[in-house]
Amino acid sequence: MYQKLHKNRSKVKREKMEITGRFFLSGRHCFLLLISLILGWVLLFFHFLVLVTPRGEGLPSTSFLSSKNSVLFPFFHLSDFSPAKKRLWQHLKRFDSPNDACAGKYIYMHDIPKEFNQDMLDHCQNLNLWRNMCEYTINTGLGPLLKDSEGSFSESGWFGTNQFSVELIFHNRMKQYRCLTNDSSKAIAFFVPFYAGLDVSRYLWGGNTTIRDSASLAITAWLRNQPEWKVMGGRDHFMVAGRITWDFRRQTDEQSDWGNKLLLLPEVKNMTVLVIEASPWHHNDFAIPYPTYFHPSKDSEILEWQERMNSAKRTVLFSFAGAPRPEIETSIRGQIMEQCKRSIHCKLLECDLGASKCDVPSVVMKLFEESVFCLQPQGDSFTRRSIFDSILAGCIPVFFHQHSAYSQYTWHLLSSHSKYSVYICEEDIRTRKVSIENVLLQISPEKVQSMRKEVIKLIPGILYANPQSHLQTMKDAFDLTVQAVLDRVTDFRIRMIEGRQIEDPRGSDDLKAEKVRVSVTTRHWEGKRWKREQEGAHFVKNTASDGVTKALKENYKGVIFRLLKVSGRKICWRKKHRDKRIL
Repeated sequence: MYQKLHKNRSKVKREKMEITGRFFLSGRHCFLLLISLILGWVLLFFHFLVLVTPRGEGLPSTSFLSSKNSVLFPFFHLSDFSPAKKRLWQHLKRFDSPNDACAGKYIYMHDIPKEFNQDMLDHCQNLNLWRNMCEYTINTGLGPLLKDSEGSFSESGWFGTNQFSVELIFHNRMKQYRCLTNDSSKAIAFFVPFYAGLDVSRYLWGGNTTIRDSASLAITAWLRNQPEWKVMGGRDHFMVAGRITWDFRRQTDEQSDWGNKLLLLPEVKNMTVLVIEASPWHHNDFAIPYPTYFHPSKDSEILEWQERMNSAKRTVLFSFAGAPRPEIETSIRGQIMEQCKRSIHCKLLECDLGASKCDVPSVVMKLFEESVFCLQPQGDSFTRRSIFDSILAGCIPVFFHQHSAYSQYTWHLLSSHSKYSVYICEEDIRTRKVSIENVLLQISPEKVQSMRKEVIKLIPGILYANPQSHLQTMKDAFDLTVQAVLDRVTDFRIRMIEGRQIEDPRGSDDLKAEKVRVSVTTRHWEGKRWKREQEGAHFVKNTASDGVTKALKENYKGVIFRLLKVSGRKICWRKKHRDKRIL
């Protein structure tokens, strides 16, 4: 009877459903459907999620394992992985190791043949044709202890550091890196301790192109044969070349052409190369700060110095330490020095090829410490060490070219440039349309105070701490650089696993549409002058009729250049760039 009644009810229900065209679900069916939808949404969400970490303004992203920030990874179907992709994933999955403070931070340092580093130090007297570099290689690359003749230093941490010693300092810091590993299977990134800058400096003023390229070709051949290299083709490898990028980008094999071809080698194009001045158009080199004279051993030394710079009495409105560049037709240094000499608010420290007070660090630092603004025009290239010496002194830098800092040190300086610096267009100085004094006098005292605070906040991140010690909580230039490299390599790994193309964030290496071959550019290094033709060294031409108007209008990822005509005849280069730059 019950079965017959149930059958009749089911028949009635089916008839109603056929009439209305609706399907009514039971409670259990609804629950199962809801669970299926939730699981499907979660799988879809994690499948398309790209690894994102918080980013401070103008600074590299915070640690992947920050206690304040959880990190989510894309969902991968491991069964679909090829053997090569499984090897890539082996490194990433270590991020979820809660008991490992170095998870996601491990770096493996290659044990390269001594000819690529230590042998150069053993023959340090041959590193430079014009100067014995042996005194600058002592104290783990910091150089000799400095004497404070002007009373401009703090009690400890000051060394006579050469501006081209960063690769030696970086190597010694890496030896003390907390997450250095001998197990390459744990490593996210791989450091190559090749002293590329010291190598090329031996032959910049002599030696044929074969000799200049020999070490670069040899180290890349050695790397190709390493099992660690083959996993990502070098995209997880990085190195420091402690000179400007143009010393490693020789365009021809002419003996008179400058530098070597290190950064043009196919293997090195896949690597991340750290230089003290980078090319705005190439994707494999990134700018890190020039070394200053101050190398603190603990946080308290930095804090004391910051407090001292914050309370320093600044009696000079603006100052300039440098020499004119009469051999460079586009240089504005002559006009800057003229304006300084005419102003009662400016103090000038003239440098020349002979003995000068510019060679005494305490004199230079004293000038910057008593100045509100420090003028930083181009030197022999876009950048100069003085930029970081002035920031160390709490002096607000005044730039005249966008590539002197803004497109360079994106891991270490603020992306909001006006918060810590002043920009005056080169062309306005060249044509004598702008008075530097008037521009600076118009900045309110409140704005000046705000800018100085931002400059002083930057100090820890532009210093290289003493390699023989550890900072407790502060992050110096080494720490910021390493984290940025780890972020970059991790992004590469995820892109390769997902099968996405690794794009060049700053444009193609061909750069046929963007490059302009500028007439003779003068290089002036360590007392020896050389004239050479260089691509991309200077962008300002005297007139718009020389064909430059057609150049650099290409809009490519990360950097946009445009021409601005001034009075119908003169032009000034300006750059717009995205605040969130792709690493």
